[in-house]
Amino acid sequence: MRYQIENRSEAGRLLANKLSKYADRPDTLVLGLPRGGVPVAFEIAAALDAPLDVFLVRKLGLPGHEELAMGAIASGGVRVLNDDVVGYLSVPESIIDLVAEREQIELERRERLYRGGREAPEMAGKTAILVDDGLATGSTMRAAIAALRKLQPARIVVAVPVAPPSTVQEIEDEVDELVCLMMPEPFDGVGRWYEDFAQTSDQEVRDLLDRAEAQRYASPVSG
Repeated sequence: MRYQIENRSEAGRLLANKLSKYADRPDTLVLGLPRGGVPVAFEIAAALDAPLDVFLVRKLGLPGHEELAMGAIASGGVRVLNDDVVGYLSVPESIIDLVAEREQIELERRERLYRGGREAPEMAGKTAILVDDGLATGSTMRAAIAALRKLQPARIVVAVPVAPPSTVQEIEDEVDELVCLMMPEPFDGVGRWYEDFAQTSDQEVRDLLDRAEAQRYASPVSG
């Protein structure tokens, strides 16, 4: 494959070619991690004729040291704790609850913004394809995987255009399948491997979700 991917849309089309075995299956669900993962996921969902949704994850940062994750919350009312951090620092449950409550408010705000009142999809028993526009350390994706697993999908697949080999190896051990187009070394960041890596806006996420839903409603009529 060539040196750089043109943009997130092309990344999604290229990934869809690698995921063709999941096409036209009623149990397949494509989940984009906002915001940058959604344009990638949109193309995958369109090619596979699968529903598209977002899977939101919010890190629970330790107060005063927010970069240190005590855990995460995610779509579907899921909370995952990093037992190593919580145990080592003896973080009281009241602090975790306080941070989780604040992050839950932001997560719900974003879900309302992106879904516009649509219900979250049922995950149990489905093949869930988690999509982002690339991985660096993989911390957000790992939180998403841990949270998604609590919703009991039958199979978790991660699809990303680019990631360092070390991160791919770590994530592979946590899911049923991982599809990655490029694993460059040295890595130098996700944006390095795109010709166009402009920030995805909240409005673009909403528009893509609306378009995906409209296309799925239209497809039985057109067929």
